[in-house]
Amino acid sequence: MATTIESGNAGAANKKKHLGIPEAIFVEDVDAFMKQPGNDTADAVLRKLDEQYQKYKYMELNLAQKKLRTLQIPWRHIFFWLITSIAKPLSHPQIKCALLEKNLATASRNLDSLEEDLDFLRDQFTTTEVNMARVYNWDVKRRSKDNLLKSAERS
Repeated sequence: MATTIESGNAGAANKKKHLGIPEAIFVEDVDAFMKQPGNDTADAVLRKLDEQYQKYKYMELNLAQKKLRTLQIPWRHIFFWLITSIAKPLSHPQIKCALLEKNLATASRNLDSLEEDLDFLRDQFTTTEVNMARVYNWDVKRRSKDNLLKSAERS
């Protein structure tokens, strides 16, 4: 299936921002899209789109797991710090507190980035689902037209 390369700085920034997640193209002209090499039948195209959709689902699962781990990390550090503070008085609690604050800030930035990637993925889901519907509807119309022509030839 063909992909498009966006022009301009916005396109380049978007590619860098969501590195590793391919952008789904919107199929505006289904007739022209179906004439592209590799798009022999609607079934083949629908299989490709479904494969792309499943890859996005897999990426979503990985990002959701990463988000869960990111949420757990700061609390593990805080819990560990509290346990060690109770068990053995610390000579430099300010250092530990600064480290915890740094870890929390890093986790917060990572969480924000993960949320942006998940939002981007949701957009790719939507685009792929719309493309699948458009190709399916195109095929239904094409088959209906073919059936009408066959019926007219018989009459």
